[in-house]
Amino acid sequence: MSFQHYEMAAGRWYTFTLAEQMGNIGSEVHRAIMWRGRNEEKNFQNAFERALELFDLTLDDPRWNAPRKREIGRAREVFCDALWGDNEYKTNLASLDNYFLQFGIAARAAV
Repeated sequence: MSFQHYEMAAGRWYTFTLAEQMGNIGSEVHRAIMWRGRNEEKNFQNAFERALELFDLTLDDPRWNAPRKREIGRAREVFCDALWGDNEYKTNLASLDNYFLQFGIAARAAV
């Protein structure tokens, strides 16, 4: 499998706290939202794929129990539906961005 986040996929990702992982996912989510809004398809697609890669690395992290993985999986599902699907969940992109921002704030506060 080819990774855009080579260092993370090699194991570094699994040293991050859940807040750090979700905050980093949020950075890619933010980029995807931003590029989509600017009609920059290539940049949007790249950010979207990087976000999915980080979601999948987080879901593969053996430290997280089933309830946490359900939450992460649901966040991934909502992200995909809002940006690539039919937005069946009626997700507001600003709210989605804000959801992930809170993890970044929590990760910074813990430093």
